[in-house]
Amino acid sequence: MNLLKPVAIAAALAASLLLTACDKTPDPAAAAAAAKAAPAPVTIDAIKAETTGFTVGSPMSVRTVYVFFDAQCPHCAALWNSAKPLKSQTKFVWIPVGVINKASTTQGATILSSKDPSATMEENETSILSKQGGISAGSGIDDMVAKVGKNTELFNKFGFESIPTVVALHAQTGLLVKKEGSMPTPELANFLGLAQPAQ
Repeated sequence: MNLLKPVAIAAALAASLLLTACDKTPDPAAAAAAAKAAPAPVTIDAIKAETTGFTVGSPMSVRTVYVFFDAQCPHCAALWNSAKPLKSQTKFVWIPVGVINKASTTQGATILSSKDPSATMEENETSILSKQGGISAGSGIDDMVAKVGKNTELFNKFGFESIPTVVALHAQTGLLVKKEGSMPTPELANFLGLAQPAQ
């Protein structure tokens, strides 16, 4: 009896649980196009001008954090929860992209179309974390489907490889910071230069 095989399988499963980001679904045509063009420099101005998202947190805050997310991504749902304790210090602009599957785009568009995007996002992320597949697509969302498509184009143009992707100006240094993958709240606060929230 080979005891090493179950150990190897258990190790592989444990390693997969430690991943903090969802990778893009490979698209051969997109990969070929990306190989020809170097990624565009990541800038806050481009994100402001070329994306559509929704804002959560302190609306009057001078600090803004941009988060590219996919509505089908459990790591994005984890980051959604990690960001909640930091909402009093900054505003988060959540920008849906469609990189995992077709539901990614329609669910992202449904969130953007909602009268209360934050509540709809909460419903979707709770469903994703409980492995229920997320919210049902809404009706009359064609305009927002196109906007999610534009968000995805910029995401790809920047050369990002996984979601969530966080882009911001560091609160202490003012320098542009970007990171792919989810983070627990303390790590996210450090990354953004924010104060640690009270326990």
